[in-house]
This record gives sequence, C-alpha cells and structure tokens, in this order.
Amino acid sequence: MARRNRFLSGRKINTSPIKKNATVTHLVEEYFQAYNAGRLSEACRLFVTKMLQPDVTIGMSLTGALTPAGLGGSCVVPLMEAGFVDWIVSTGANLYHDTHFSIGHTLHQGSPFMDDRILRKEAVIRIYDILFNYEVLLDTDDFYRTVLEAPEFQMMMSTAEFHYKLGKYFDARERALKRKHKSILGTAYRCGVPVYTSSPGDSSIGMNVAETALYGNRCQFDVLADVNETAAIVLEAKQTGGRSGVLIFGGGSPKNFLLQTEPQIQEVLKIDEKGHDFFIQFTDARPDTGGLSGATPSEAVSWGKIDPDKLLDTIVSYIDSTVAMPIITSYALAKRKARPLKRLYHKREAMMNRLRRAADLAKRKTARKKRI
Repeated sequence: MARRNRFLSGRKINTSPIKKNATVTHLVEEYFQAYNAGRLSEACRLFVTKMLQPDVTIGMSLTGALTPAGLGGSCVVPLMEAGFVDWIVSTGANLYHDTHFSIGHTLHQGSPFMDDRILRKEAVIRIYDILFNYEVLLDTDDFYRTVLEAPEFQMMMSTAEFHYKLGKYFDARERALKRKHKSILGTAYRCGVPVYTSSPGDSSIGMNVAETALYGNRCQFDVLADVNETAAIVLEAKQTGGRSGVLIFGGGSPKNFLLQTEPQIQEVLKIDEKGHDFFIQFTDARPDTGGLSGATPSEAVSWGKIDPDKLLDTIVSYIDSTVAMPIITSYALAKRKARPLKRLYHKREAMMNRLRRAADLAKRKTARKKRI
C-alpha cells in the first residue's frame, strides 16, 4: 500500500452544491476553502478557537470608511458587547461618521458613478457609493462643538479619556432618541472599552476641537499618554499570565499604533517581552510597496511586534474589510459565548503603575550592566 504523502494531509476540497439558506458558519467552514476565502476561514477559526480564550486581551484597529457603511453599529458594537474586543485604535473619521447615526441622521446607498459636480451643487456628500446631505456634517460639527463646551473637556487628556467622556453624551443621546443604532463610543462608554485615535488632528473631530481652541476652549489631546497607555494595556496582559492579540481591519496609522506597543515596551522601555501572540489582518495593501498597511506578520517579527514563536498564529487575508467584518463577526457570535468584559478603561491607572514599575526596574538593570 502506497505511503500517504505528507503534503496531502489537508482536507479534501469540497465540491458538493451549496444548499439554499446556507448559514455564514456553514459557508466559512465548508466552502471558504482556498485563496483569500481560505485565509478568511482560517482567520475566523483562529479568532474563535484561540484569540477568544479568556486570557487573551484583544486590540482592534479600524481604518477606512467603515462606519459610513454601517459596520460600527452592525459589527464593532456587537463585538464589544460580547467581550470579543477589549481596546480599540480607530481613525477619527470612523468615530466622526458613526456620530451621524447617533444624532438621528441617515446615510444612503448610492452609486460611485455619479457626477460629483452635480452632487456638490445639490449639497450631497459622496463616500464612494454612500450618499448623505451636507447638513449632516454641519449638524455633527455643531454637536461636537456644543459638547466640547462642557467643563469636563477643559483640560489635556488622552484620546481614550476624551472618547470616554464623549461616550457619556452619545449614550444619553441614543437613549433619548430611542433609536436602534448603538454607536461605537456610546458602547465603549457602557462597556469600559478604551478607544484611541493615533492621529487625533486628522479628522473632523480634531478639526472641531481646533476650532473651539481658537476661542479659548482648553481641550487638548495628550498623544504621549496614548503611547504609554496602550503599551500598558499590552504589558498588563502579558505580565498577568495572559496573552495579547490584534485584529486589524485595513492598515495605516491605527495598525502601527496597535502594533508599536511592543517596540515601546521592548526597545524604548527596555522591558523583557516577546511580542503579540496573535495577529489577524484584513487588507488590500501589497507588502512590496514598503507601506505599513501591507507589512506582513513575519516582517513585524523583525521589529519585535510579533512573538517569533507565535508566527503560526498570524493570518493576513487580502479582502475588503466591508466583506470580512460582517463574516467574522457573525461567525464569532455564532460559535462562542460572550466573554466577561475586561473594562480596561477603568484599569488605566493600575496598568500605568505596572508599566512604570517595570520600566524603572528595566532602567536599573540597564544601568548596572553599563557599570559592569
């Protein structure tokens, strides 16, 4: 009897017809078999079987216009409520556009093949194939400027603290309007999920903060606090016997900010650490152009961002996030029970204390080595 080839040990390709009304779970497990469908299936399985273990702290990054497409309320919110996401790094734009729904506005499906000169005359904004009235932007700006007048915003703060304070207003507004939509920031406030923006000036939220500063408002972003707080979250996970995982939609600055926590711990603070334990990314960016968005997990190993011993627990699926996010969300909610909320926002001070102690210890060790 011929010996079985070790390269042919994988599951046989399934060619049976897809049945009508097939579930997302069934499609992922039986019909997403190769190419980027195969990587999406692997990502779903890795997320559910390993990353959602109780000891894993999961950070998510959001890039691209995801919330205008409805993915904030439909996907990010359920993931937070289920305890499947513990902290977030997002573009400010995603948080800003999510606000439209919270304050009672609607966005509409359209076409990417419209004459934008006519849209401009009709005061219609286009995000590829999503359309909405220009007044939506103006009302959202007014909402932010009104909220920013509150006394609790008259100080310098990390973006997590800024977003938490905003979340209280989102929560109140959503309750008052009795709408089905739940916002990212309102949910983060209720669940204690810290939300960071790596480039807070690069969005309409930051633009409105800048406008109020012209007239004496004292709200400022402490971006250095963001760097240390996010590093403290990862160190807390690792030094308390847990693990760290990252779930990346898109790339850009939020991806780097999520991953640079480990170089901050190892390279800058000199704390003995090995990198994130799990890595899932959905992207359309190529690695050969040199951009961070397309940088692979193996490249991240060279920076200390990913534990070299955990490279097998990393997956990149080259697929649009608007396709991947609903699928992995639905699959996770179907396969796993909710995890207890870690409520990391409320543990920031304790985590920062741990980071300071570890950094001080590492500094003393480095000084001793230099003397020797």
